Amino acid sequence: MHDIAAHSVQKPEPILDKPLMHYGSRVLERLAPGAERTDYRLLQIEPLTPHFGAVIGGVDLTRPVTGTLADELRQALLEWKVIFFRGQNGFTPDHQLALSGLWGPPEPNPFFATTGTAGISRLAKDAKAAGNKNIWHSDHSFMANPSLGAVLRAVEVPAVGGDTMWADMAAAYDNLPEDLKERIEDLTAVHDWEASWGALMNEEQKAAFRANWPQVEHPVVVRHPRSGRRTLYVNEPFTRYIKGLSDAESRELLDILVLQARIPEYQIRFHWEPGSIAVWDNIAVQHYAINDYFPQRRVMERIAIAGVPLA
Repeated sequence: MHDIAAHSVQKPEPILDKPLMHYGSRVLERLAPGAERTDYRLLQIEPLTPHFGAVIGGVDLTRPVTGTLADELRQALLEWKVIFFRGQNGFTPDHQLALSGLWGPPEPNPFFATTGTAGISRLAKDAKAAGNKNIWHSDHSFMANPSLGAVLRAVEVPAVGGDTMWADMAAAYDNLPEDLKERIEDLTAVHDWEASWGALMNEEQKAAFRANWPQVEHPVVVRHPRSGRRTLYVNEPFTRYIKGLSDAESRELLDILVLQARIPEYQIRFHWEPGSIAVWDNIAVQHYAINDYFPQRRVMERIAIAGVPLA
């Protein structure tokens, strides 16, 4: 007789021959080892998952943010990695600059169109310009001091679609096999803009940008500059290769590591509404702008927060 019970407990073999998916529970920690959870007095925290992402209530960002409220917002971002606000009607570029200033000065992106307000990039997509940010990435990793974070506000949103996703790269690191953690612990990767932004340029334009934006190096595993937590820091469009490895070994290893952002347990998805604002920790997470709204119009304005060396 066929043993149905025995057959039913067998685990299927993964399709990918890489340590990407596994069955059962994962290590999903909100905080760095040894850190204590915060008891917020002024903020209402609505988690999107138990370990990552939260909608913040009880705050009007059109009013000055100072004192205890500012401290709690900084702590909420450190704890949840991405924080969201809804219904912030009347939130202006000046408010956006003031909010981002809680973490640091703005850091312009050399490839983005800017608004009339210094430090703010305008990301406008419609029937003439389709969205092109639909790849998992960390902003400005091609810079020597990648941005610490970003503040993004919805100016105009499509009737349906146009969500954004984020992936927790500390959780991605935590769940790597121990032998892989040991293998990547002291490795350094080279990051560059040319394979992505350079695809839209001619050789003369690329040469002009190259003079100001050379290739840079970052650890494959960074210690977060504020929490100290180990975080996987490679991304598909900007990480070109890992130093000290053959081309084949570098490619094989990067293929494994960049795929980690695609694991659902590490992800959140946010639906934009008028008056929505997102603030994210750019070292701790990657993000992906879902390009499913063409030819509808979607306009966002972003401030990147100036970063520090990660080595």
